[in-house]
Amino acid sequence: MSTAESVIGTRRGSRPPLLISNHHLALQHLISTPPTHLILNMPIAVGETIPKGEFGVVEYSPELEDASVCGMPSKISTDSWKGKKVVVFGVPGAFTPTCSVNHLPPYLEKYDELKSKGVDAVYCIASNDVFVMSAWGRVLHTSDKVTCISDSALTWLDAAGLSQDLSHVGFGKRAARFAAVIDDLKVTYIGIESGGGVGPSGVEAVLAKL
Repeated sequence: MSTAESVIGTRRGSRPPLLISNHHLALQHLISTPPTHLILNMPIAVGETIPKGEFGVVEYSPELEDASVCGMPSKISTDSWKGKKVVVFGVPGAFTPTCSVNHLPPYLEKYDELKSKGVDAVYCIASNDVFVMSAWGRVLHTSDKVTCISDSALTWLDAAGLSQDLSHVGFGKRAARFAAVIDDLKVTYIGIESGGGVGPSGVEAVLAKL
């Protein structure tokens, strides 16, 4: 393999790894380091009730282990989170390097710890369409642990102040990189990235607040 490429690792015997060129890594650096003024609305704060929302999802089933199966899209509502403790983390885009290497996989690795601290469900949200989110989750083997959900119109993300403008890299409006702990529809933790990498939106930051 060329030294100008990096790999998003996959399990032995699984689908071929994703190759990431240095050009893609440079683009991801720009995506990961937006000026703070690009966050479009005032973000939701601890103690506030989340806005009502509905998201696209392809629920996990064993049949989806076959890459040729698309799955049937459906909807989930924030109403289903009432009386539950859920973790929602947002990413600017599926199949992008930081999101695929440093953000989502640690939530999978620490899933049992999250559950042991009373978390009922873990969701990854982005503005990619529901089929892209499903495909990305399958590539990263999220199975029934991390549910990848789509807010393609950014309706909920805008209402929660968790969207950003990435027009400077040709991406338009996207989800901010964030993590939130939501307990019975109220925010008990919110971490939004203002620089590069994964810090307050990462699983370790979330675990520390549970």
